[in-house]
This record gives sequence, structure tokens and C-alpha cells, in this order.
Amino acid sequence: MSDTSAGAVIVISSHVVRGSVGNRAAVFALETLGHPVWALPTIVLPWHPGHGRSTRLTFAEADFDHAIDDLIAAPWLAEVKAVLSGYFGNAPQARSVARLITALREKHPDLFYACDPVIGDSGGLYVPEATAEAIRDHLIPLASLATPNRHELAWLAGAPLEDNNAVMDAALALGPSRMLVTSAVPMMTGGTGNLYLSGRNALFAEHRSIDNAPNGLGDLLSAVFLSRLLSGMDEERALQLTTASVYEVLARAVKRGSDELTLAADASSLSTPMAMVQMRRLLHPAQRRKK
Repeated sequence: MSDTSAGAVIVISSHVVRGSVGNRAAVFALETLGHPVWALPTIVLPWHPGHGRSTRLTFAEADFDHAIDDLIAAPWLAEVKAVLSGYFGNAPQARSVARLITALREKHPDLFYACDPVIGDSGGLYVPEATAEAIRDHLIPLASLATPNRHELAWLAGAPLEDNNAVMDAALALGPSRMLVTSAVPMMTGGTGNLYLSGRNALFAEHRSIDNAPNGLGDLLSAVFLSRLLSGMDEERALQLTTASVYEVLARAVKRGSDELTLAADASSLSTPMAMVQMRRLLHPAQRRKK
């Protein structure tokens, strides 16, 4: 896939000096799959805070907003086919990115925007509520694709999601025409899966769960799935290959005993994964309501 056909992607998320989370995971994946990347960090950290003390380097709100102005005025915007956002350092950053998406679409109405609402996990929110609200209110409505985990979707929808029918109903109600929900309710013992819902498809890709997983899997999945969709691949195949890629990268990192995803060593897993995943077609909410 050439740079010209792939199109550039603006990636906006956290940056770590060591590790494979946030922009480090997304940029590597997109460039490996042939996309030029414009990378804008929202915060900079020495490493993921889960590893211990990690000083948070931040940007003044006005400076971040001015950088967004520069992107909007950039003479190379015709290169850009998509934007992917992840972790935000504060609520104003999310609002600034919403302004960027709106301005880019005025010039390029077909711009694809993938929103990974990195706000929490099974333990609840790990960003300030104001930041989560800004993502929900300003970015989710603009998204061509959203990729929350099930716990993030539950917070965004304001409802418990105890089965996959509830997950699909919440995804449909939230707004984006495409929703990929990670950590969906497993359908096989010891499994974990990704549930994808669009206007046409309700799909579930599942594999066995692996304990002690390094961070960055959600960042990686969002970037790889975005690339698959931008390539024109059909949704079912895109979900299958993306899930296989992320599962294979995870399994190889854990086998090595690494505390981070080992992306440089496993780049082939992004382009040509060999792992098998279980694919299922689910009953779409629109079909359930007809019965």
C-alpha cells in the first residue's frame, strides 16, 4: 500500500518516552501499514504510570489550541484522510480537537474521524469527569467510528451493560455510525472479544483471554482497524484481521515476558497475522425490534 493510496492520518493522544501506549502504539501501527502520520501529543510521560512514578509533562491550554490552529491552516491538508484521537490531558484539548474535525470537514467532507474515548476501565474513570464529558459531548457526535471498551461505553451511555444486546443498544443510541466495543461480554469460557456494530453488521470476534496483558492494546486496535477501513476492506474481514493482529502481538509480548507490547519485533503481525479468531454474526438491534 503506497503512501498516496493510504492517505495521512493525524493521531492525537498521549506520548511515552519508553513503551508502546498512546501515540507510540498508534503511530507505529499506522506507519507500518503504509500511512504517513502527523502525530500530536496531548501529554508526555516517561512511561505508563502503571510502571511507577512517571512525571506528567503538560501543555498550556492556549498553546495546544494554537497548535490546532496551525493544523487547520496547514498547506498540506489535502494529504489527510483521517484523524484518530485517544487520551486527552484535559477537557479543553477535546474541545480543540472537535474544532479541528469541524474545520477539516468544511474543506474535506469525507474526512474519517475515529474517536477512541480513553477515559476508564473496570475500575471506573481514570480521567477527570470534565474530560470524559467533553469527549462525550463534543467528539463522539463527530465520530465516523468510536472504539470504547465496554466500561467506557457504559459510562458514555449512562447504563450498565451486562450482556451484548445491551452493548449493541448502547452503541446504537450513542450515535456514531460505526462502533467497535472492546472487552465485550465473552461468549466462550475464558474468552474476550470485540463487538462491532454498524448500520449493516453486528459482528463478534473472540479469542482466549490472556492474563497480565501489557497496556496499549486499545490504542493499537483502534489504529489497525482504522487502517483496515481506510483501505476499503469489508467490515467483517477488517474486524477479523484487526482482532487477530492485536491478539498475536499480545500473545507474543506475554510469551517474551515483556512489560510492554513488543511492536518492533512483531510488525509482521500487523500486516499479516496468523492467529485464529472466532467470528460470529449477531442479531442486529434493528432486526430484534422487528420481531
